Amino acid sequence: MGSRKAWWRAFETRDALASALAATVADRLRAAIEAKDGATLAVSGGTTPALFFDALSRKELDWTKVVVTLVDERFVPPASERSNERLVREKLLRNEARLARFVGLYSDTATAEAAANGADAAVALLGPRLDAVVLGMGADGHTASFFPDAPNLDALTDPSQPRRVMSVDAPSGGEPRITLTLPLLVDAGLLALHIEGEAKKIVLERALAQAAPRLPIARVFDAAAAPIDIYWAP
Repeated sequence: MGSRKAWWRAFETRDALASALAATVADRLRAAIEAKDGATLAVSGGTTPALFFDALSRKELDWTKVVVTLVDERFVPPASERSNERLVREKLLRNEARLARFVGLYSDTATAEAAANGADAAVALLGPRLDAVVLGMGADGHTASFFPDAPNLDALTDPSQPRRVMSVDAPSGGEPRITLTLPLLVDAGLLALHIEGEAKKIVLERALAQAAPRLPIARVFDAAAAPIDIYWAP
């Protein structure tokens, strides 16, 4: 599939995908805890990861040494149905995982930019490298909150971007967003992409074949030092 680095892991069902992805992430977190007595995990929002969150929440490991954060967040309070934090708290931070510490990106500030500034400082305290990152992807090829029509897309996906967190105000994104930047994402110890459905598979195949070089997801693959694991189910 072109020169972009990827490993496809296809599953017959979404339940099977969720189980396999949860096992991989749990193994990486355990390895990080053993190596440095702590682990960091960044996850995406939306509806796609719900089954994965449930499977991961049941994994036995020392969750007291795990910090969970978000790949991106809408500039809405946690009580909102559109909040990624709400999804993580309801679907992931329960069962065995209820003991993990959560670091959110949203804060009750006047603007998304102000919230991003606060989140940038908070994420910096997690260390120079995230142990595991699980990305999602939209049908338009966006990942994290790297939207194709984001005015600051080049800054968000600049491999030398010094900030860990930035705000985004893209027309296609609806409300303003807060997102981790590309260098932090691609430097993760484990970087996986979780997508479902034939439509998203087609979009991703185009990006990997370099038929759509402007798609944000293509920029992630281009910047990654190692192949990205793609977890897909129809």
